[in-house]
Amino acid sequence: MAALLLKRLTSQTIKTGNNYISRCPGKCSLCETVPAQRSLGASVPRLSSWVHAEAFSTVADPQDEERKKKKKSKPAFNSIGRKIHERVIHVLDEAGNDLGNMHRADVIRLMNERDLRLVKRDSGTESPQYQLLTGAQIHKEQLRLRELEKANPKAGPTLTKELSFSSNIGQHDLDTKSKQIQQWIEKQYKVQITIKKGKNPEEPEQKMEEICHQILQTMPGLATFSSRPQPVRGGKAVMCVLRHLSKKEENAWREAQGTQKGDALNKEDRNHQESDVVHQ
Repeated sequence: MAALLLKRLTSQTIKTGNNYISRCPGKCSLCETVPAQRSLGASVPRLSSWVHAEAFSTVADPQDEERKKKKKSKPAFNSIGRKIHERVIHVLDEAGNDLGNMHRADVIRLMNERDLRLVKRDSGTESPQYQLLTGAQIHKEQLRLRELEKANPKAGPTLTKELSFSSNIGQHDLDTKSKQIQQWIEKQYKVQITIKKGKNPEEPEQKMEEICHQILQTMPGLATFSSRPQPVRGGKAVMCVLRHLSKKEENAWREAQGTQKGDALNKEDRNHQESDVVHQ
């Protein structure tokens, strides 16, 4: 009896399911595809977090370049504001008086009371040394440091300019090139000169070297050979390098010029004395 009842319930359930499928085929297909998607997704490992990546580009950001320029041009002597990283610092007041070691909270309070700025003087000591200054004092010190930088510029790498021409160059063109070389030398450039041999078969072999010396003679007290004229390209050209005189060489040249002028004046005075004796 129980078996017969179970059989009837099973057949009724199958009929109900078939009727539902015929009435709603779209819903049934959707129900069947969802488990398939879940089973497919289960095989793919999930990322524990999102990975953020910046776009790669070879073009420099102009804003970054401007910020770098501002950092470079920013004076080294500057107020640090109220961001004091050390708990205890050594403090000087605006007149240079030593206030000793102070807690940063006391320093900030003093800055507020006197309307002063804090500038780092020496960070190498055990208690870093700072000084309280007015805005006008900071500005004055920045101007002084800029003037010192202009007076003593940092020596950077010496750049080299190159010039090449033929030995049959005309005098006017040679004068023009000599002026250009002099301008480069005045700007502390080295100048590499290459003189190629002209097509004239009767041209003297020493002419290329003579042109190098001729160019140097147009700049007395300014330039000298960094590399003397020497043959290159299998003797088909001569190359030399000119550079600016060093301070020591400039002083030696001035002393030599002064000695030569003194000798010339002494010789002229002796000639005058001898002529006076002859007339007497």
